[in-house]
Amino acid sequence: MTGFAYVSPPWLPGGNAQTIWAALVAGRGAPPAYRRERWSTPDGDFIDVDFHESGAGAAPGRPLLVLFHGLEGSSQSHYARAFAAFAQARGMDYAVPHFRGCSGEMNLAPRAYHSGDYEEVGWILQRLRERHAAAGGGPLLAVGVSLGGNALLRWAEEAGESAARTVAAVAAVSAPVDLAAGGAAIGRGFNRLTYTRMFLQTMKPKALAKWTQHPGLFDRDALLDARDLYAFDNIFTAPLHGFRNTDDYWSRGSAKPYLAAIRVPALVLNARNDPFVPAASLPDATQVGRHVTLWQPAHGGHVGFASGGPPGHVAAMPQAVGGWLSQAL
Repeated sequence: MTGFAYVSPPWLPGGNAQTIWAALVAGRGAPPAYRRERWSTPDGDFIDVDFHESGAGAAPGRPLLVLFHGLEGSSQSHYARAFAAFAQARGMDYAVPHFRGCSGEMNLAPRAYHSGDYEEVGWILQRLRERHAAAGGGPLLAVGVSLGGNALLRWAEEAGESAARTVAAVAAVSAPVDLAAGGAAIGRGFNRLTYTRMFLQTMKPKALAKWTQHPGLFDRDALLDARDLYAFDNIFTAPLHGFRNTDDYWSRGSAKPYLAAIRVPALVLNARNDPFVPAASLPDATQVGRHVTLWQPAHGGHVGFASGGPPGHVAAMPQAVGGWLSQAL
């Protein structure tokens, strides 16, 4: 089940150190030279998609690698940059669609994004598939990180047999496939003081900006008082996206209960020392179908997977995950 023969470097022990180091230190070099497109959505809103293409003389039939970022992530997240480098080295086109409100400009509609946003993922993938094929490209591969990984898996589950008409394979990295377990873990102790506080520092201002766009959309005072993701989701995320409350959202949005429905090659990679995706909540081989491969190394943290001597790098994980995806070609 490990698959990814990852060994954490001695200078970076523990899941928290591996997580925080990657978020603060990795990917500080020059950013990829993205080209941005703004797409109008079917509901009158917009999303921004960043492309890093093979360039002039690109091989016909080249693959397109699509990355769905995590909570409050973007094309500048350390893992997005690392996958961009992998795609460039392999001669692949690369695209990072931003969930609504994550590209540096607030979206327009009275909604944002969430962990089970499979309809949005499906619309994005279909449009990318069509434009890539029209440009002479070949198969599409998709990877989702953290929240984006869960949303991607939910799309593959809902799409079933039809998913193969859009993608050749999918991968989820550090996805919280049991949202209730992850939500409980991030709301306790050090996690609450560190990760919850970090996320709310950007999520609350975005929600308040959404309230300014659409006054009365939710209880503004209650949101200001929210101190954890459970309360935030109960006030903002759940009602804005058609869920009764946080419990309903976390239950219906979790990918874990539906993994056996996936009908395309799918990789699910989770470190067992991830601070807010508890090892006990991860699926085992009896809970997935034959199309799903589980990699669960002992170390790596949450989207960490540092390698090399200090200051280290995060190239090993994209190489392993991208290599696995490439096998589907």
